[in-house]
Amino acid sequence: MTLMPPGILREATVDVGAIAANIRHLRRLTDAEVIAVVKADGYGHGAARSAAAALDGGAARLGVADVTEALALRRAGIDAPILSWLHAPGASFAEAAAHGIELGVSSADQLMAAAAAASVDRPVVVHLKLETGLGRNGIAPGDWQVVLSEAARLERIGKIRVVGVFSHLSNTTEADDRQALTVFKEGLGVAASVGLTPRLWHIAATHAAIALPEARLGCVRVGIGMYGLSPFADKTSADLGLRPAMTLRAPVVAVRRVPAGQGVSYGYTHRTERETTLALVPLGYADGVPRQASSWGPVTIGGRRFTVAGRIAMDQFVVDVGDHPVAVGDEAVLFGDPTLGVPSADEWADAAGTINYEIVTRIGPRVHRRQVSA
Repeated sequence: MTLMPPGILREATVDVGAIAANIRHLRRLTDAEVIAVVKADGYGHGAARSAAAALDGGAARLGVADVTEALALRRAGIDAPILSWLHAPGASFAEAAAHGIELGVSSADQLMAAAAAASVDRPVVVHLKLETGLGRNGIAPGDWQVVLSEAARLERIGKIRVVGVFSHLSNTTEADDRQALTVFKEGLGVAASVGLTPRLWHIAATHAAIALPEARLGCVRVGIGMYGLSPFADKTSADLGLRPAMTLRAPVVAVRRVPAGQGVSYGYTHRTERETTLALVPLGYADGVPRQASSWGPVTIGGRRFTVAGRIAMDQFVVDVGDHPVAVGDEAVLFGDPTLGVPSADEWADAAGTINYEIVTRIGPRVHRRQVSA
């Protein structure tokens, strides 16, 4: 782990080598084409750097939530295929089409809007999304025949090109996911019956790509796994052969020796039991550190593990380090790769009653990102 540069108040390092390695590993494991998901600013890691690393690792294409995210990648010089699947009501797809963005189509209205964005010599590339039980967006089974037939007609007249059909699993139980997969295959049958021949079928994200081999279908969407985090409650990153890419850390900015009975932070939810040393770490809930993890969140300082003392504030929190020698400038690590002896994002998720996805995606813009490659 590299040292923090001087003068930096808070930092998240992003190991692009780990991202590339995770993609290579999952590509080998699944023997499938990988769509690397870099929505939400690459799950907080930086969309452009994460996209470039994923492509270096062998990802064939990229996925984002919305067209704005896709266009930002184009402006950053990313020219790989990009799929965007969540759209505002009444959105125009003209700019997306002009930049070669592939559109996830979840309704008849979106299908017509995509076709309207076509030019004489440039059909709009679409992936048709089928609702298979998640209860979110997607073409409902009762509408498959009509909407997919219209998609086939629009493809024949050169308005669209259907490159993919996709859906999304709930990851509730294996039985639920298998049922959704069965429904999806019924939808693929309808697509074939109306004359559609998409090259890509994809329903598996990281969870199913690993745990449900029959859902791979030659193409998988990899999100949380590419950042080295586990989607499973009972399996760690190391169990899955993944390396966490983000390390969140800050220097200790103040050290204070206090007597027994000293209240700490707002509300005095922590009082010192004896004379002790308090260390101040300049990261708070404005930076994405969850306030719900007050008095529970783990942190290492100088290689020793401690717990947040009292409430996490907007910009800072306190650590009760006892009699251990801690000085201003010592590095406090909130999470990173646990094989290196630091806490994990999973531990912070447990402390806050949430999931590791939220821990990394909520890290805010005040936190300096620095790209490294190990």
